[in-house]
Amino acid sequence: MADTTASGSPSCVERLKSYVKTPKGLTLAAEILVSFIIIICYASSWCGGYTTLPICEMTFSTIFFVIFMMDLDKQFLGINWVWTDLFRAAVGAVLYIITSLISLIRGSGDGACIAGAVFGLIAGLIFAYDTYTIYLQIQSKRQNSAAPTDDRV
Repeated sequence: MADTTASGSPSCVERLKSYVKTPKGLTLAAEILVSFIIIICYASSWCGGYTTLPICEMTFSTIFFVIFMMDLDKQFLGINWVWTDLFRAAVGAVLYIITSLISLIRGSGDGACIAGAVFGLIAGLIFAYDTYTIYLQIQSKRQNSAAPTDDRV
């Protein structure tokens, strides 16, 4: 019988543990966790229609978490994953902040809706931080790959 523990590739659980320890993995895990808390808050309140946004954002964050954890972004080169992730995080930040402000204004008397709105503002900040770190990553790649200038013409 073959020994499966001596294989060269790490298992999925080992990849999960090591990826969550990275800054990007921690940010994506926080996005997933806060989105799940918001789903619970909105689902138990009178403003249950606001659950669509956290469900979508949790799904997209989970998809990107798995793609980056399994290094699938290095295998599927047809998609620019950094720009796609930037777009996902920026849209998530804007939509969370707008939806949370609307929930805070309309949710008077409904504690679960207000709690969902407060967690939504926190999620908006996490998504905004993710957008900022992705932007810095793009800027550093642009500076490192700048075309050399030659004074001899």
